[in-house]
Amino acid sequence: MIQAIGLTSNARQELPPAVDDVSFEARTGRVTALLGAEAAGKTTALRLMLELQQGRGVTYFRGRPLHRIAQPSREVGVLLGEVPGHPARSVRNHLRMLCAAVAVPITRADDVLEAVGLVSLRDQHLGTLSSGMDRRLGLACALLADPHALVLDGPAEGLSARESAWLHEILRAHADQGGTVLFTTDDPKEAARTADRVVTLDEGRLIADQEATDFARTRLRPRVVVLTPHAARLGALLTKEARAARKPVEVVREEGNRLSVYGSNCAEVGETAYRHGILVHQLADELGDAGPSAPPGPPTQPKLSAEPALAVALTASGECRPAGVHGPAQARVGLPAPPAQTRDEPQPQPQPPTTRAKEDAQAQSATTGHAPLAQLEGSPPAQADIDTPSRNGDTPQQPLDTTTTAQAEPEAAAAAQTEPDAAAPALTEEGEAEPSRAETAAIRLVPLRDADRAPLPQDDSTAPRTGGPHPPAPPPPTPASALPPPIAVRPGRTPLWPLRYELRRLAGVGTGYLTLAAVLAASAVISLVVARVGHTPQPRLLAAWPNALPLPPAALGAGLLGALAFGDEFRYPALAADRGTVPRRLSLLAAKLLVAAATALLLGALAVGADAALLHLVYGEELVGVPGDWLVLCASWVALLTGCAWAGVLAAGVFRSTTAGLAAVLAVPILVVPVVQKAVDGPAVRSAAGFPGRLRDLALVQWPFGSERILAAGVRMLAQPVGTALMLSLTTLLCAYLLTTVRGRVR
Repeated sequence: MIQAIGLTSNARQELPPAVDDVSFEARTGRVTALLGAEAAGKTTALRLMLELQQGRGVTYFRGRPLHRIAQPSREVGVLLGEVPGHPARSVRNHLRMLCAAVAVPITRADDVLEAVGLVSLRDQHLGTLSSGMDRRLGLACALLADPHALVLDGPAEGLSARESAWLHEILRAHADQGGTVLFTTDDPKEAARTADRVVTLDEGRLIADQEATDFARTRLRPRVVVLTPHAARLGALLTKEARAARKPVEVVREEGNRLSVYGSNCAEVGETAYRHGILVHQLADELGDAGPSAPPGPPTQPKLSAEPALAVALTASGECRPAGVHGPAQARVGLPAPPAQTRDEPQPQPQPPTTRAKEDAQAQSATTGHAPLAQLEGSPPAQADIDTPSRNGDTPQQPLDTTTTAQAEPEAAAAAQTEPDAAAPALTEEGEAEPSRAETAAIRLVPLRDADRAPLPQDDSTAPRTGGPHPPAPPPPTPASALPPPIAVRPGRTPLWPLRYELRRLAGVGTGYLTLAAVLAASAVISLVVARVGHTPQPRLLAAWPNALPLPPAALGAGLLGALAFGDEFRYPALAADRGTVPRRLSLLAAKLLVAAATALLLGALAVGADAALLHLVYGEELVGVPGDWLVLCASWVALLTGCAWAGVLAAGVFRSTTAGLAAVLAVPILVVPVVQKAVDGPAVRSAAGFPGRLRDLALVQWPFGSERILAAGVRMLAQPVGTALMLSLTTLLCAYLLTTVRGRVR
């Protein structure tokens, strides 16, 4: 169960907040739709609920706010926009990388790929996926940790009618298994068709919270859509005939040559057009959106619609009134169209406006079931039997009050329902065939087995959906508190398996392999050119490091791979999809440093081996002999490569950019080394001569295996300008990273 209380976004200069005091519930075992126009505040409300945006309010997920849940990814599956993954990464590798982030077995990736129908595209790159396939991948990422709740922002955007029907079957299956589903949409018909409860936002405020059946009755009105080049003439004829027959027919002129006729049917409109010889391009029955209801409060004057003067409504007494006063404009302010009445029938007396508390209580009343598809769009009964009884023990409640907004459906809605052949497939508005019940019956979500879950701290919020006691719902804030509690953006806690995550991140993209090939090729070419010119020591020859270059190719490649370790995280924030920021955990930093060092050593060994083999092949054995101080040279080579790789990792983590990480690596020999060298070569009274001998005298016993020589070589290496500069740079970057991490946690 999800409870959002008092969600309010921060003020935007002189503009009102995008979300203002929004409170609603999404119950377990039910599908809840958050409906609103493009700028109604739906996405902002979700970001406030998920603590991705600062504001005020509190949201409870089964009794706990998100920052108090040990593993949020196992409680809430999130889909916000496109999948933030590297475009060169395959679908399967992306999910496997996220498996390590949420601590589930790698086989879970194949399970969710099969559940969302992406098995055939598992080797496809993310950058080549269509919008529909990207939505499927986003749903797979949300289902990866088998969460209890799904929070999806516009999951059906960019999907065809058939794909949208499939998606909503997936959401229905998740709710039927005991989960909670909350999704946003701007299509009222989609909300009424697929949700159990509809929460309507308008300009950042909650204006309706009702069952789908009540929503369909009060918000959606049957109408006849006519497309004709003679729209004005046909509208005038329909209005004239309705006035003569005293029928409550309303004609609204829309954009272009399109008419919307309320209170009639296709047969009557078609006969009128035929009798007067009017060409009709389109004639169809559909459900029209009557607009959002007015917010609770004192009654206000209805807004006049912006339709042309052709739009008139005929009342029972024969009066013609503008459509902006009655009809669609009435529905926009929360008043349904009055049913057909005769002149002798008594007119209903207007009821006094209800108080805000009474309307809020009515909005919170919950009745079970959702509107079948056949009741909304006239589809066959075989497609409409998807209604289910109350789920998860929810007890139906009766409405607390009956107001004029809960009147009976218009008679035209019942007349529009026909009895077609049950075997015929239902057609969507786009003309595509919806999937039949036989096709969608096989859709079942594969839950994560308890044996596959990683051990977690004791937290009752991570209990399975289908069992275990649920914590009691927290009470709402007391009226004594003037404002709801503030919402702070907190860093995420993933990945849970950082070393596995980093290895899969590095191996899943071809950048590392391309860097390795480029470094080996450049090192081989440089070593051959330097050997031909001569006057270069053998160690620098094997490392392909002439005096003209600030760093050898292997060191530059190690620094680039280290910079990519954090640079790709901020450019393609796969870990920040549901938490807003890339996590700055020390475990993630340690994993990146370890993997970067291992990659740098492998790169350096391959470069030296390739250079030696090529020099032996071209110039003979005289250039590839083993030097006498090979142990010290190897230690210096390892330290140089590891230092460059770590400098790239730390700089990219501090400055959030791959370019900044590589620039920090190049700044060591170009900027820092000259400064250190000038300081070392300056005038001095004393020097550190004889330091290795005095270091050996500190030991009470003999150093084993000649370790004093290795220690002395390390000291000499640090005493050199390059070693000193690299050590200073690493120390500075590490302190900056720790300071940034601590500051983020304090905030």
